[in-house]
Amino acid sequence: MTTTGERFRAAVDKRDLGAFEELFAEDIRLYSPVKFTPFEGKQMVMGLFGVLLRTFEEFRYVGNFAGTAETSADGQETPSEVLVFRATAGGKQIHGMDMLHFDDAGLIRELTVMVRPQSAVQALGEAVLTGLMADGLVPTSAER
Repeated sequence: MTTTGERFRAAVDKRDLGAFEELFAEDIRLYSPVKFTPFEGKQMVMGLFGVLLRTFEEFRYVGNFAGTAETSADGQETPSEVLVFRATAGGKQIHGMDMLHFDDAGLIRELTVMVRPQSAVQALGEAVLTGLMADGLVPTSAER
């Protein structure tokens, strides 16, 4: 049987946005390296993944770790998996990790993305904000 983490990794590898629909809990929270508050809800996180799949270049997972960890939202220890990746965004080499927390049904209820170095975080943040504005998921600077 394929785990949710394996299905998530396959969806990213194939850049298959539709596959995330059945992997995310309705109340998913995504903690980003470029935003203090989380992206909340399946619709918003799905939109964000549409942008991320367009933004990252040469994205590849290079390792994974499974176990348990406390969630950020409520401090509850849940089954978790960390997927280590390498990519390029805005001409910057990125090293990062996706930490997936699963609910009782095996869906992803929380996702934390960590990226280094800081110059890559800044390049990624600018590219993602541009994509979110283009997709109408956040107001443009003129609308703020």
